[in-house]
Amino acid sequence: MHIVCRRSALHLGRGSILAGVGKERGIHSSCPRRTVMPAWVIDKYGSNDVLRYNENVLFPIIHYPNEVIIKVHAASLNPIDVNMRSGYGAKSLKMSRDPLHIKTSGSEFPLILGRDVSGTIMECGLDVKYFKPGDQVWAAVPPWKQGTFAEFVVASVNEVSFKPKSLSHTEAASIPYVTLTAWAALVNSCGLSKEKCPGKRVLILGSSGGIGTSSIQLLKAWGAHVTAVCSGNAFTLMKDLGADDIIDYKVAPLEDQLKTRDQFDVILDNIGGTNEALALQFLKPWSGATYVTLVTPFLYNNDQLGIADGMMRTGVTLASKVFKHYYKGIHYRWGFFTPSGPALDEVGELVDAGKVCSR
Repeated sequence: MHIVCRRSALHLGRGSILAGVGKERGIHSSCPRRTVMPAWVIDKYGSNDVLRYNENVLFPIIHYPNEVIIKVHAASLNPIDVNMRSGYGAKSLKMSRDPLHIKTSGSEFPLILGRDVSGTIMECGLDVKYFKPGDQVWAAVPPWKQGTFAEFVVASVNEVSFKPKSLSHTEAASIPYVTLTAWAALVNSCGLSKEKCPGKRVLILGSSGGIGTSSIQLLKAWGAHVTAVCSGNAFTLMKDLGADDIIDYKVAPLEDQLKTRDQFDVILDNIGGTNEALALQFLKPWSGATYVTLVTPFLYNNDQLGIADGMMRTGVTLASKVFKHYYKGIHYRWGFFTPSGPALDEVGELVDAGKVCSR
């Protein structure tokens, strides 16, 4: 298996962190002797020192009839994996894994990180009709499940899609998580689609990161006008991806530069902080315009305050901002990654059409 960095498609060598997991063994997963597999695991939260290569991790099994076992050919490293290694979101994710609090503390360990996967289906649950063993697939596994830095991983069939034929496994593994995060923000939170995008003006703050580059490609494939905010060294990348207007936030105050542009229908904020208050004034009021940010306090609040108090504070924060901006004629939204095989089906079509590429 290859582990690739989302931004640079970096192949890590066998001796490096998160490398050498998926050696080709040619053993079918249903073999009765097949009880363990190699994987990179953590036994506690912390720095890189907690990562451990273990050749004797229990082989994953299908628990539900809509699940499949995927042999991992390639996976990629995303910021969410680094944050989860440090314990970010641990309380919320534990609640998702064990909503009835049946398991003991620390039961999530050994924990396998990794969200993206490109590989081959080895076995299918009884209700799986659309896929069969041997199919080449890609997916993004949600954070509350065991991850993809292993030789095999279990995924729900609604998280899986056929891998684009034009991509290698290594290329394919760099796309799902960030693209589905961008998809969730643009489609689920803003209501955009290929039918609704033509003529829309979209501003992307933090456009040169993984989610930003994925958003530009989706929006341009759907016919939107995209204004990208980044530093000067990313201008060439933004042009290659098709951005219509590029703003270097370092050459002059961003607010002054935005005042010279027409107002926007959608603002996607990948940065947060003071950018939120700044950007909201540049949306078209009373026209259905939407601001969506991917920088939210949801997991942080739960980690710091506990689930009950954290969710209460998060709810109050979100509600106050939604109502505050609604009275100004602007929709305020938060965006979150959502696993979706059907969305990856559409992304795969765009990839094979040359409208979305791995970066």
